[in-house]
Amino acid sequence: MTCGVCAIIPGPRTFRALINHFGGARAALEALPALARRGGGGAAPHVISREQAEREIEAAEKLDIALVAVGEADYPRRLQMIDDAPPLIAVRGRHATLAMPIVAIVGSRNASAAGIKLTQRIVHGLSEAGFATVSGLARGIDAAAHRASLETGTIAVLAGGHDRIYPAEHVDLLDDILQAGVALTEMPLGWEPRARDFPRRNRLISGLSLGVVIVEAAKRSGSLITARLALEQGREVFAIPGSPLDPRAEGTNSLIKQGATPVTETADIVAVLAPIMGIEPELPAREPDPADSEGPAAVLEPVADERKRIVALLSPTPVSIDDLIRLSHTSPRVVRMVLLELEIAGRLERHGAGLVSLM
Repeated sequence: MTCGVCAIIPGPRTFRALINHFGGARAALEALPALARRGGGGAAPHVISREQAEREIEAAEKLDIALVAVGEADYPRRLQMIDDAPPLIAVRGRHATLAMPIVAIVGSRNASAAGIKLTQRIVHGLSEAGFATVSGLARGIDAAAHRASLETGTIAVLAGGHDRIYPAEHVDLLDDILQAGVALTEMPLGWEPRARDFPRRNRLISGLSLGVVIVEAAKRSGSLITARLALEQGREVFAIPGSPLDPRAEGTNSLIKQGATPVTETADIVAVLAPIMGIEPELPAREPDPADSEGPAAVLEPVADERKRIVALLSPTPVSIDDLIRLSHTSPRVVRMVLLELEIAGRLERHGAGLVSLM
């Protein structure tokens, strides 16, 4: 997981943009110093050695971890469809679980007894209908969903490395999951999960699934982030209604008001997902660009005026790439190249839905 590309690329979208533009990892790596310099960065990005990458692979093999790259046969198909799919995932356990139809179950860490009981009932019904479940190994609803589907297959998405399980009290639960299910992460071995890694993990939970079920969620719950990501990814969103007097139902009741499908039994979920079962959308095609005729490895260096116009339009407030193209009066390829330069230089942050901002 600490291969050269993974160690220096700020995010999956940038990885894809670099590969698309330069036609391969080798050409992209060779171009990084020039990109950072043109983007206003200082020192050239550090690329780790082949020996370091091989040590990481050996360490993974000792833990029975498979490193699966995007585009390979074992890479989960639905996860590959999201626009920020991780270039590489570390998978441990029974890989066949990832080929099953999957439903995400997430909710409050401070779960109520009723919420846990409902989770168990819904998960048992989903298992009988042939679904696997995916969740984040957190306390409360996540743990209840995993435990209820241990025998039929469940997927735990980790926020840290495989050797840095959070919370630590769920190490034994993860061992049980691996008997018939899977654990996966995009983080390298030794990575301690930080607060910002959990929303990043949540996009993988929703990305793997056909739909996301929110059991309990307070007004500012992380589960609502998963629901938002699911909508951005074109997944179905389900919510279990609760008492207006219970703060843990405030988020789920709000989702229902906004159009989420209310759920009181498993049949409510299956009825929505049945029509799309087995009908996988095509993988998103690369955006057509007339400038591509120059060849994938052609190095495009924007002229000073173009770069100045594009940078001037950026600020700490996120703006869409489409607006940058329109307002800068430059080609999409030039805008994308300037954004790559800025990101490699550590000056740009990418958000969901095609938004970018200066850091």
